Amino acid sequence: MTETAENSGLVVRMLDDQDRRGGRRELTAATVGGVVEAYDWGVYAVLAPYFAPQLFPSVDEYGALISAYLTFAAGFIARPFGAVIIGRLTDTRGRRFGLTLSVTIIAAASLLLAVVPTNASIGPLAAVIVIAARLAQGLSMGAENPSAGAYVTETAPHGRRFLYSAISYTGIVFGSLLAFGTLAILQATLGDSGVTNGGWRIAFVFGAVLGLAALWIRRGIPESEAFEQVKPVDRRFPFALLKAHRRELGIVLGACTAATIPFYFGTIYLPIYSEMVGATTRQEATRSMLVALVVLLITMAAGGALADRIGALRALRIGCAAIAGITVPLMMLLQYQVLPFTLVASLFLMLFALPVGVANVLLGSLFPPEIRTVGVALPSAIAIGVFGGSFPAVAHSMAAAGHVTLVPWIVTLAGLGGLVATVFIRPDRLF
Repeated sequence: MTETAENSGLVVRMLDDQDRRGGRRELTAATVGGVVEAYDWGVYAVLAPYFAPQLFPSVDEYGALISAYLTFAAGFIARPFGAVIIGRLTDTRGRRFGLTLSVTIIAAASLLLAVVPTNASIGPLAAVIVIAARLAQGLSMGAENPSAGAYVTETAPHGRRFLYSAISYTGIVFGSLLAFGTLAILQATLGDSGVTNGGWRIAFVFGAVLGLAALWIRRGIPESEAFEQVKPVDRRFPFALLKAHRRELGIVLGACTAATIPFYFGTIYLPIYSEMVGATTRQEATRSMLVALVVLLITMAAGGALADRIGALRALRIGCAAIAGITVPLMMLLQYQVLPFTLVASLFLMLFALPVGVANVLLGSLFPPEIRTVGVALPSAIAIGVFGGSFPAVAHSMAAAGHVTLVPWIVTLAGLGGLVATVFIRPDRLF
């Protein structure tokens, strides 16, 4: 009897060890796509002031930059279409199919941006090519992160789902870190004039290489067991099933808005904001962002582990409340130079580490496997397209009108919206 109990205990420990080791290959595949997505998306935004005068016709440099940011926003128009098309393919043909398709399109579009001729060479056609590349990237990115989230949801070891969720989403942060790092290296080696005079193309070439590396990694991953068990055969868009999950679609829309606006403010627009309020130069802020993004990477991983202990829903609510309550005071401390930019940027990025880290898997668990990708992808694409894609242009327009100090209030409202959305989440529906 004792021997049997000991053997049973040994089997349990072995299965537990196997469960803890499992999913690492799948986690890597999910994470690398986030790196490619965030890098290609972010490097466009941070390099826009350098390539805008060359690619967009305008009477002055300021107008060209506005055009570049509007094109940045235009890329988000394609996201809902990508959520429907690629998201549905992921739910019918497999997680691996969707993950490989998305990075292929992203890499091809990045290469197109690297070689596009200037406005001086081909006129307005240069801007048309840029818009086409951005639309292609938006199409693929509409389903990239939800596809990765569905894959992590279905392959992560029990008890470590949100740690794996946070780690997979660090790919997004690491991609942003690479974008700022690439700009810093280009500035250090070529100078601002060298970056403006064609050096920015190197960054897009690097993005294409990252995409090919991610494609190579993803081609060898196994399909998730949850998808294999469901095996959806109806290729039609599941309107009826989505209609039955209207509540969950609204929750995703609110939660993604609460994560999207702070993310784009903190990782893309914050250096520009800091310069406009007179706290630091944009170049100094760009270098400081490297430190802040490393802090965010660490905080997200720690937050994911915490969410596995205290519950992801509680962690999401804490993060949204922090965004709503601390953003404006923190930006005032930056404006009046009470705190240095590096510290302010690090503290702000830490505010949304919890909601960004846990939402990927938490929101996916609200839907059954047969619509898990589309269920998250469609409302998140709308939220990102409406609120994230337009944010740099809206913020820059507010700054041009002399109201730059009102920009942090937009972030505060986003946090409040996310907090309200969490009220409608039913804990019993989570896993």
